[in-house]
Amino acid sequence: MDLILSFLTADFIGKPAWLWLGFLAIVGALLVFDLGVLHKEDKELGVRESLVLSAFYIAIAVAFGAWVWWSMGSQSGIEYFTGYALEKALSIDNVFVISIIFGYFAIPAKYQYRALLWGILAVLVLRGIMIGLGAALVQQYEWVLYIFGAFLIITGIKMLMVGESEQDVSQNPVVKFLSKRMRITQELHGADFFVTKPDPATGKMVRFATPLFLALVVINLADLVFAVDSVPAIFAITTDTYIVFTANIMAILGLRALYFALAAMVHRFEYLKYALAIVLVFIGAKIFWNQMVGKLDPAISLGVTLALIGGGVLFSLWKTRGQAAGSHGHSHG
Repeated sequence: MDLILSFLTADFIGKPAWLWLGFLAIVGALLVFDLGVLHKEDKELGVRESLVLSAFYIAIAVAFGAWVWWSMGSQSGIEYFTGYALEKALSIDNVFVISIIFGYFAIPAKYQYRALLWGILAVLVLRGIMIGLGAALVQQYEWVLYIFGAFLIITGIKMLMVGESEQDVSQNPVVKFLSKRMRITQELHGADFFVTKPDPATGKMVRFATPLFLALVVINLADLVFAVDSVPAIFAITTDTYIVFTANIMAILGLRALYFALAAMVHRFEYLKYALAIVLVFIGAKIFWNQMVGKLDPAISLGVTLALIGGGVLFSLWKTRGQAAGSHGHSHG
């Protein structure tokens, strides 16, 4: 018993182990509930169902944030909410790329959920590793924060100047590589990632990957690219690894639920990326301000982040009112 107690109270990256285990238990329970109860069979999620499910995930994230605020103090609470709002907004960008990937592989909506789910599981692990590495770097070498700050400012300015380039999935090096090295079926086989069927050349039974598997791989790689923006952004808000990890994961958990509502409306968020670009520049600049002038009140960071993101969403919705889906010049397929 003492052994278990000392393990649970042992320090793990700045917080007692039980806090980490408790959070992972919440995540596990949510995933089991989502998969086992809500989505036993493959079906398309409607926009309304998607919004209801999103509201449920957001409510859980907010409740968790309230608990952080209550148990760890207002500064930790504010940092958690700032990080969560930022990650949530950055994930809207992610949705856009995922919808292009699904379009390219011609994955019907009812099979997208499963690919997204496995994608999310992989993301939880990959983000965990990246956050762990980021935390180790920041603790070891505080000047790494300057690199994060500079990187965020440059990324933000680039987004403002250039906008974003169209993603051409067929030119993706990984798609090319896998297409050469693996047997891949032309057609989908339901929600299966792999199938066994006769080799056209020899007639022997062999394993083939399906386009759904390729889509899954490309989505995971796209997320790694996104993590390169989002992990430094959240470390710029707080260096408390527990806050960084929980805010990040809470935002990603609800991403799958939000995906179907957003994919239907993604053309309405045209101007959000400019707001996000300004947020990244602001958060990058904040690092230099904190080191050279003095710590900026976390409540100001939260206020500015929410105001910019909210403003970007509202302005986009106002500018694109009356636009029909699909009239935004992006071709899928």
